[in-house]
Amino acid sequence: MSETFLAEMARGSRARVREAKRAVPEAPLFGQAASTPAPPPLQRAAAGFDLIAELKLRSPAAGVLADAAEDLPVRVQRYARAGAAAVSVLTEPSRFDGSLEHLKVAARALSAARVPVMRKDFLVDPYQILEARAAGASGVLLILRMLDDAELAALTDCALESGLFALLEAFDEPDLERAGALVEARRGATGAALLLVGVNCRDLATLQVVPGRLEQLAPRLPAHVARVAESGVTSTADAARVAAAGYDLALVGSALMGEGDPGRLVAAMLAAGREARARGRR
Repeated sequence: MSETFLAEMARGSRARVREAKRAVPEAPLFGQAASTPAPPPLQRAAAGFDLIAELKLRSPAAGVLADAAEDLPVRVQRYARAGAAAVSVLTEPSRFDGSLEHLKVAARALSAARVPVMRKDFLVDPYQILEARAAGASGVLLILRMLDDAELAALTDCALESGLFALLEAFDEPDLERAGALVEARRGATGAALLLVGVNCRDLATLQVVPGRLEQLAPRLPAHVARVAESGVTSTADAARVAAAGYDLALVGSALMGEGDPGRLVAAMLAAGREARARGRR
């Protein structure tokens, strides 16, 4: 995920927005979003560690992870039954084989269980927040590195005003400083509790996970927000490690997509992370 890759993703995302606005202008989309029933909120367990389980058909780093014909509702329901706090759904089409339809399918499949879904994409325009809300999403991921301060503020405020949680994804200390400034500026404001900050430990140039980055950056995470470990969590030992480092949630994608029984792995990771958190309190 090099800078060139992020720039490519941003260009593709802007092109998708232009095309979508031609099909459905912003005013009608706003109406659709406003009339969509309120999505389930993200609820964290008292045990102190949760999982965001991901639906991802392909990744640039790992290649094809699942067939588009796979029964997606069954997969996300397995995540939910095993205790996942939320399900992240990739909607980027060119490199991840995602779509907004996958988000809608997941939201419908999880509505009875009241498990929220999060749109994970390379979002660049508030229009895409409204798309997520209209599709039934409860949250969105925003990549700090891709957005200037004005864009980040506009997308964050649109998410909070729409009642969606926003996971601010950082890669390094400068990203975390920006995240901290945004969180601080919105402390006490309506919806401020919907902000989360995550660290992605995948190197932007090589696509490889950088060992130790999650632990290295954990002390730099802003206070008063839920902390999310992203990438590199593939086993129960990893879940215990990031929980011990102070992360409140882990976002797990490729490991679950490659697992024959993803529910089993979700449950095992939750147990390991919660045990590690409990040991830290003793």
